[in-house]
Amino acid sequence: MKNNDVQKTMLPVILSGGSGTRLWPVSRRAHPKPFMKLVDGESLAEKTFRRALGVANESPVLTVTSRDYYFYTRDLYDAIDGKDRGHPFLLEPIGRNTAPAIALAAHYIRETFGDDALMLVLPADHLIRDLTGFQAAVNEARNLAERGYLVTFAIHPTHAETGYGYIRKGAKIEGSDGHQVEAFVEKPDLATANSYLESGEYGWNSGMFCFGAGAYLKALGQHAPEIADSASECWQSIDPAVQPMEIPLNLFSQCPAVSIDYAVMEKASNCAVVGADFGWSDIGSWKAMSELYESDAAGNRIDGKAILVESRNCFVQGGERLVAAVGVDDLVIVDTEDAILVAHRDRVQDVKEVVSQLSELKHEAAEFHKTVYRPWGSFSILEDADDCKVKRLVIKPGQVLSLQMHHKRAEHWTVIRGVAKVRLGEKEFLLRPNESTYIPLETQHRLENPGSEDVHLIEVQTGEYFGEDDIIRYEDIYGRIKP
Repeated sequence: MKNNDVQKTMLPVILSGGSGTRLWPVSRRAHPKPFMKLVDGESLAEKTFRRALGVANESPVLTVTSRDYYFYTRDLYDAIDGKDRGHPFLLEPIGRNTAPAIALAAHYIRETFGDDALMLVLPADHLIRDLTGFQAAVNEARNLAERGYLVTFAIHPTHAETGYGYIRKGAKIEGSDGHQVEAFVEKPDLATANSYLESGEYGWNSGMFCFGAGAYLKALGQHAPEIADSASECWQSIDPAVQPMEIPLNLFSQCPAVSIDYAVMEKASNCAVVGADFGWSDIGSWKAMSELYESDAAGNRIDGKAILVESRNCFVQGGERLVAAVGVDDLVIVDTEDAILVAHRDRVQDVKEVVSQLSELKHEAAEFHKTVYRPWGSFSILEDADDCKVKRLVIKPGQVLSLQMHHKRAEHWTVIRGVAKVRLGEKEFLLRPNESTYIPLETQHRLENPGSEDVHLIEVQTGEYFGEDDIIRYEDIYGRIKP
């Protein structure tokens, strides 16, 4: 596959991870920011994938993510682009920041498509409104990358933002609209941000990059050899023909957790920056999210069912329940099935502290919604009491739950739609609508959907403990059994 045409191929590389804690309670660890639905009903992950397809030509899109998000992401991609192209995945066992993740992606691209193949690195949780402008900026970056530059994108600032890093443009590069990178600058205070805005020499650091796979690995070896060596060792233990490709935990955990900016871009002499003005936002807070919605005459923005009386400059995102606010100003109110956030607009960056406290308390709301997505489908919690827990399970056609057992709970299953195949101990049988079965404590069991339509099933758990960690898996087709 390493002829000259293929070497000029550019592969989009989507980095999909992170918890998006500032967007709690909608973004949670098990269903984070890239999967949040926006005002048009599409998630950031879906938009990023469509954007990647728009510049990939016939190339596949490589995604670096974790096993927790792999199946859900794969299903999103299949719904958009089908299964024929076979978009590859690299699965991180733990997060080690962007430099190692991009290094593993570069190894895959170099081995599969050649040392000169280009990679366009895109975070999965950014919003870009102007796709024509995006494609023009990518074309400019691609031309520079073909000349050996490590290219990043600087967003033209619209205001003095203190929540972003900045890039200072240097000398213009001959034969290009790009510039050399003069400096990468950390998040400034307000006065400094205003000076950046007035100077016209700075842009917001977008976290997007374009360069040759070999060029990045060479620069990484020069400026961050420990990361380069660790990534190389990890790659040597991976078979790229097996999908998804899983990065070994024992090796990857020894790799330094460092960003690409710090490891390479701030140190390399061949960095270039392309100015970009394509409606970019990293949707990093509820204030940024609220700006996607139209405001009324009082400055209020509403998503869902809400009534605001003598209130100004508020954002309300509701679910099934009606939200009413009277005589309040500058509030963000977000209502989900199991949690409500009320915050002042000027304090939305501190929402992450709520998640921190929930995590310390080991509260499920830090990680899970009422509806939890699994590789085989999903379950929704209908009741969670001290003496029982009730779920509605939806099992997709052809999917199989793990063969498992519980020490502390028994389960009662009733099928309400579809036909389920049940293994209970050594017995197997079909369970049809309005039929039930009982799974005693410490009994191996498995649930399967052998049909062509979703199976809907009510599960009633009884016992002394109902946590998801009371699952002993014996067989699992999704690779969730740890060695």
